Amino acid sequence: MRVVRHTEHGGPSVLTVGEAPVPEPGPGQVRVAVRAAGVNPVDVKLRSGAMRAPLPRVPGAEVAGVVDAVGAGVADAAVGDAVVGWPVGGGYAEYALLSVYAAKPDALDWVAAAALPVAGEAALRALRALAPRAGETLLINGASGSVGAIATQLAVADGVTVVGTAAPANLDRVRALGAAATPYGDGLADRVRALAPDGVDAVLDAAGHGALPDAIALRGGVDRVVTIADSAADELGVPFLAGGAEDQTADVLRTLLDAAASGRITPPAARVLPLEEAARAHADLEAWGSGKTVLVP
Repeated sequence: MRVVRHTEHGGPSVLTVGEAPVPEPGPGQVRVAVRAAGVNPVDVKLRSGAMRAPLPRVPGAEVAGVVDAVGAGVADAAVGDAVVGWPVGGGYAEYALLSVYAAKPDALDWVAAAALPVAGEAALRALRALAPRAGETLLINGASGSVGAIATQLAVADGVTVVGTAAPANLDRVRALGAAATPYGDGLADRVRALAPDGVDAVLDAAGHGALPDAIALRGGVDRVVTIADSAADELGVPFLAGGAEDQTADVLRTLLDAAASGRITPPAARVLPLEEAARAHADLEAWGSGKTVLVP
């Protein structure tokens, strides 16, 4: 099978396309013929060496595909099923193994389904930590990004008032999600106070950009302020919600997929590139700082 891997850390050019044996599913695993694989910032960090992982390595933390083999003990999937999940051993390949997966709804195409698990899980994780209630006001820094947009939609659907920050070019997108919108930058706290004169009850920083001091000022402390993006979190006393394998469950996938299939949320809009252009996808993500790309074998 064709596979993208890197044997050293470095720039996008360390990603190479080669051949590898088709993996065999172990107990509790399914093998899928990959139809789409999402590209995420964590892939870039692991490739560059900003985050460490054993080498050689196949990137890719989310895939959608068709089951073509099942391991011992698998009773909830069969050959021919369309599923979405987090791959074991990487997803930039023609085939991938999944231990955690859920059925892909017919209402979602392959690209939309593959773009959902990583960003959607992060959004759910943050909202569960903050627990905003109907009638409360939630500030989301980076509301136009993949994680922020999903969090915005979920919160608005639950009756939460959302104030979202974004680059000026993306403010209309934030408003279309049902949030009040304001740009990043100097004077942010004053602009948020104008939009939410009764204050904000919780803050999700999904973008970084040094917004945590303003978030703390708006809350009057660090209570109910979290970030998934700002490395200064620890020194400011704000929880950094890194997430882990324990957060990647089939129930989370089903929640996200059902929400997308019903129209409660819209998966991140994704550009599609062939598997062979994984290096380009990484280079563009580093250059642009945001945006979603899905690779198709």
